[in-house]
Amino acid sequence: MKPTAIVVEKGTNWILIKLFYLVLPGLLLAINACNSGTKSVASSVPVGDKDIGGVVTGNNGPEAGVWVIAETQDLPTRFAKIVVTDDEGKYLLPDLPNADYSVWVRGYGLVDSPKKQAKPGRNLNLDAVVAPNPHAAAQYYPAGYWFSLLQVPAKNKFPGTGPDGNGILPNVTTQAKFLSTIKSGTCLACHQLGSKGTRELQESLGTFKTSPEAWERRLQSGQAGPNMTSAIHQVGKEEVLRMFADWTDRIKAGELPPTPPRPKGLERNVVITQWDWADPKVYLHDLVSTDRRKPTVNANGALYGALELSADYLPVLDPINHVTSQVPLAVRDPNTKSASGTVMQPSPYWGMEAIWNSKTNVHNPMMDEQGNIWITAAVRPAENPNYCMMGHPSAKLFPLKRAGRHLGLYNPKTKKYTTISTCFSTHHLMFAEDANNTLWTSGGGEVIGWLDTKKYLETGDEEASQGWTALILDTNGNGKRDAYVEPDQPLDPTKDKRITKGIYSVAPAPDGSIWGSSLGYPGGIVRLDPGTNPPATALVEYYELPLNKNGEPIGGFSPRGMDIDRNGVAWVALASGHLASFDRRKCQGSRNGPNATGQHCAEGWTFYPEPLPQLKGVDYKGSAESSYYTWVDQFNTFGLGENIPINTGNESEALLALKDGEWIKLRVPYPMGFYTKWLDGRIDDPKAGWKGRGLWATISTRAPFHMEGGKGTTSKVYKFQLRPNPLAR
Repeated sequence: MKPTAIVVEKGTNWILIKLFYLVLPGLLLAINACNSGTKSVASSVPVGDKDIGGVVTGNNGPEAGVWVIAETQDLPTRFAKIVVTDDEGKYLLPDLPNADYSVWVRGYGLVDSPKKQAKPGRNLNLDAVVAPNPHAAAQYYPAGYWFSLLQVPAKNKFPGTGPDGNGILPNVTTQAKFLSTIKSGTCLACHQLGSKGTRELQESLGTFKTSPEAWERRLQSGQAGPNMTSAIHQVGKEEVLRMFADWTDRIKAGELPPTPPRPKGLERNVVITQWDWADPKVYLHDLVSTDRRKPTVNANGALYGALELSADYLPVLDPINHVTSQVPLAVRDPNTKSASGTVMQPSPYWGMEAIWNSKTNVHNPMMDEQGNIWITAAVRPAENPNYCMMGHPSAKLFPLKRAGRHLGLYNPKTKKYTTISTCFSTHHLMFAEDANNTLWTSGGGEVIGWLDTKKYLETGDEEASQGWTALILDTNGNGKRDAYVEPDQPLDPTKDKRITKGIYSVAPAPDGSIWGSSLGYPGGIVRLDPGTNPPATALVEYYELPLNKNGEPIGGFSPRGMDIDRNGVAWVALASGHLASFDRRKCQGSRNGPNATGQHCAEGWTFYPEPLPQLKGVDYKGSAESSYYTWVDQFNTFGLGENIPINTGNESEALLALKDGEWIKLRVPYPMGFYTKWLDGRIDDPKAGWKGRGLWATISTRAPFHMEGGKGTTSKVYKFQLRPNPLAR
């Protein structure tokens, strides 16, 4: 900066004038640096017209690896963006819509800084606030760190001795089986454990003599009360109540979890954008943004969600204009029952109000290459029409009496919703890479069902377009499907064998096979080869998680959601706190025949413990994590590469990506309580670098009121993007 000329009157002290002349440039720069509303402040953090950038400073200098959050209510729906500071405490919030933003700092070891107001196009330096004590700092830790304080019953308590003994049921034979029920079969399949809403007992529940009594009352609350009460009886009511009461008592007395590490490396390059959608009384299961097989479909287009039990509409987000809307849904038969259930005891949040009222019970959406939205949804009462039990080609081989959930189709161009009655029940769904755009489904129990969508769109004939098959193992080892023995019958060397390991998730592979996870303990995965006429020719292979001779897990146990990569390797989330891969090419023995009934090909499994502490009293490898689903980024929609498995990280409040054997945690720090059941990857512009790619997810907890913000908190849509560095614009 050049100082302007100074006119000095006769008699002026020339030494002072010269000093002022020399000091003036630095003085003006110092004044500028104190003005956080100007672009000149952090010249090393250049900002564009749509950016906010600056430096975060703490007591000891720049704060690295902390989050900067910008939020606004000025758009049609609430909008926020989150980034991480670099090694020098610098941050850049890119591509902000024109609005007034509240901006603040959040990070491990800190408490939230005061919110500052800013508009895009300016620098904004921020002061981090060090937590006054460890308890205050711990309020920002992910739920899984708090959950890791849970003291699990010791191994020597299994098998259980019943209500009159140690309170654990006799059929719960191992500690791992006990954990399988808690982490996959019941509690964590619906919401987090360790969130503020679960690690503390609400005063509104009442006054109780003991903490186990308080927990029993808590589990009776709201519409989920019957399910939660039933769940604890699956393993032993007395011990479960004692375990959770001990957990919350110790937390109330001041016990704290270990401190999480701050984001590092690629984790600092993540940009998270979020929007509100739906309403406070509903919850979502998941969303869809594109065609899984061709992720450039629907570029920059709307996203569609599934509300499961809670309401009969599809929430819609236009992420370009920040506008939300709804697609109303209806059942074909008005006698279809609501899936919502009843209220046992008042909820601390909603009292005796039954907030869920869905009949369609939409679980899962998928998009085809034309942009049509296909969903698993109830369309009629469960009793099947006659053709499902006789007459249909599949029914002649395996008749079906009931189907609790079916299919639906929404065409965004015509705004029309069509119900599709299926003989088989549905849960998840995914398209195969075939000429008929076959839509494969899970949830059929004893069968796997599908819909030929090409035929259906051409003819509208739901009966002729669907099919299903029983799950038949080739136990006689001749490579083809033959007459079979039933599941409760011994093997016959001349026949095959039917199994009832119904699939929970479904994942068509590039080679035409269909994969799915089978829940329970130890659980397993199923591979189906459809053959030339699937109802009659399909054969399955079943691979269990390996156990030792005592029924204890060798690696991990109890799958939830799984996916397949382009090489035919299956990736699955386990209740043991692992991501596991299964590669059938590694099998040293036969994949069919009398010995290929589950506990074979242990060598095909590889286990990757997820990045959380382990629960107290558990010596298995693994962690307190219990990811709901594994999704594989087959086409590099995020930027880490192709075939990257990503777990939903439900206790980590993050997406967990595995790259070269190392975890990359995509933590969502605000609002606390991120919990999703699925994700989707879309390429909006393959030529736009990181800005043209992203992962999409939604809040999927059944209890959004457990999240930061409490009652009134709505589900949200999240977009995750990966910059080349933390300051990339």
